Amino acid sequence: MEENMKLATVEDTVEYRLFLIPDEPRDPEKHKEILQKYIERIMTQFAPMLVPYIWQNQPFNLKYKPGKGGVPAHIFGMTKFGDNIEDEWFIVYIVKQITKEFPELVARIEDNDGEFLLIEAADYLPKWLDPDNSANRVFFYHGELCIIPAPRKPEAVSWLPITPPTVPQALNIISTHPEKILASESIRAAVNRRIRGYPEKIQASLHRAHCFLPAGIVAVLKQRPRLVAAGVQAFYLRDPIDLRACRIFKTFLPETRIMTSVTFTKCLYAQLMQQRFMPDRRSGYTLPPPSHPHYRAHELGMKLAHGFEILCSKCSPHFSDSKKSPVTTSPLWTGFLDSLKKNDYFKGLIEGSAQYQERLEMAKNYFQLSVNRPESSLAMSPGEEILTLLQTLPFDIEELKKEEANLPPEDDDQWLDLSPDQLDQLLQEAAGKKEPEPISKEEENYDLTQVSESMKAFMSKVSTHKGAELPREPSEAPITFDADSFLNYFDKILGPRPHESDSDDEDKEDFECLDSDDDLDSETEEPGEEASIKGTLGDLKSYMAQMDRELAHTSIGKSFATQKQMTTSNNSDEEDSGAGGSVMTPVDVDLNLVTNILESYSSQAGLAGPASNLLQSMGVQLPDNTDHRPTRRSVLTSAVYPSKSKMD
Repeated sequence: MEENMKLATVEDTVEYRLFLIPDEPRDPEKHKEILQKYIERIMTQFAPMLVPYIWQNQPFNLKYKPGKGGVPAHIFGMTKFGDNIEDEWFIVYIVKQITKEFPELVARIEDNDGEFLLIEAADYLPKWLDPDNSANRVFFYHGELCIIPAPRKPEAVSWLPITPPTVPQALNIISTHPEKILASESIRAAVNRRIRGYPEKIQASLHRAHCFLPAGIVAVLKQRPRLVAAGVQAFYLRDPIDLRACRIFKTFLPETRIMTSVTFTKCLYAQLMQQRFMPDRRSGYTLPPPSHPHYRAHELGMKLAHGFEILCSKCSPHFSDSKKSPVTTSPLWTGFLDSLKKNDYFKGLIEGSAQYQERLEMAKNYFQLSVNRPESSLAMSPGEEILTLLQTLPFDIEELKKEEANLPPEDDDQWLDLSPDQLDQLLQEAAGKKEPEPISKEEENYDLTQVSESMKAFMSKVSTHKGAELPREPSEAPITFDADSFLNYFDKILGPRPHESDSDDEDKEDFECLDSDDDLDSETEEPGEEASIKGTLGDLKSYMAQMDRELAHTSIGKSFATQKQMTTSNNSDEEDSGAGGSVMTPVDVDLNLVTNILESYSSQAGLAGPASNLLQSMGVQLPDNTDHRPTRRSVLTSAVYPSKSKMD
């Protein structure tokens, strides 16, 4: 019957809260009235953006929430955005703009993952900030992202609590010290990059396609364009029980199908397109051959019709009349409509015209869902809403057929078939990385010292059970590696090299610098601890010496390039690597490192792999392998050691 049937999904949810500051004691009823007025003003002011928006699951909405458990009364909203992550980031943009337009409001926003704004800016966060102490620290205020800091020492800053602040404490800190809690520029840039382009970005997220649909669905979508999301979701998340209703269609008969233009979001369009599905023979929905010029329109229409039929099959046509009360009976509707007119929502359209009525219906629908939202027990399901429209909405099939000749052109869907390079570019843009510069034609002159230096910098960073630090942040300058500090750090552990005599002051300075990077404090070491460390280091050196003696009698040394080999010609490579007797020639770490990494990179054959992933995370972009000659070692030698290559 079909493939790739998805039976269940995790409904991702984002929650947002708006608090009024200063949070002074107020009469609860008076405070509720003030917050409800803010809700009306917010939803009216942002209606031009929110009304035409097609949500994946649930729309942006606000309601009053009384104080409870130490959290003061506030404006609350929750949206299930499902598979369309853009819905979540559009809400972030809306919430940010609300605090900009209404400076007396402070906003918090989080989702199933918690502080997802911090996750987005994870590469730029201070080291003290982690999931255990981030509660009630992240807010939007005056349109900017704010992070309440933690004191370095207890009672170091009188207005900062030692533990994560409560909501009232956080609101007080924001109102009294707004200039001291502004997030760093890099953190704010990471979040702003994710919401860059709104509200113009809304149109770019849409996709218009022709669909061969029953006339009833065409009429419904003309009045409620957002219901396309419910239809797609019903088809996308169908199960065998749902498909029983589609054996014989009762609501949307296939004989009434006409060609129309449907506006999807790109996420919804991709969900319909990516599933292969063959309808039941009894349904009457047949598809033309794949070579037919309108095959895709027939396929999309068939899938969408199944979704709408599933929605209607889940409700009784005799559902409660209490759910059918018109929005115009609400006491808030008149004020809401007046505000829309003041904000030029109707764009100068003549009252009573077809376009005016279309925008009016969209406004009523938006008002019902977001401003005057009923309790869940009274809210209409999508199926009930569709059936209500079919019962109250007159439509003429012949008139709808006449519109087939004037349909707008379809949008190009080549974005569904991205090449690997295009996908890499999108991933880099999503991660906030700049597009890599074109590789020079002189690839043989590529500076491979960047590879070895990047790996050394990576190894000098801290790694714990929480992960490893990268030697640089994305979008920063290329890596700079201080080899002396790196070697001095290991000298501190393993003892100084016999042929060098670095000063104690330099060693001490470098070690303290590394300690400061890792939030360590060497001054707190006790004398007993220092003696224990010296004993441990002594044991470590004895173990390493013993390992060197054992390995000296094996052939493992022949697998590494040594410094002695670098002073001889390439033709005597093998002879020199086997020579040496009992004398241990130092291993050339840089050459071996670069050689092994490039061999790993070459074996990936242009695909993703450990070598490319590690190097790209450190900002190293290798050129394509265009030289397959067997003298690669000499080529690498000349690249890593230009001066030594002259000796060869």
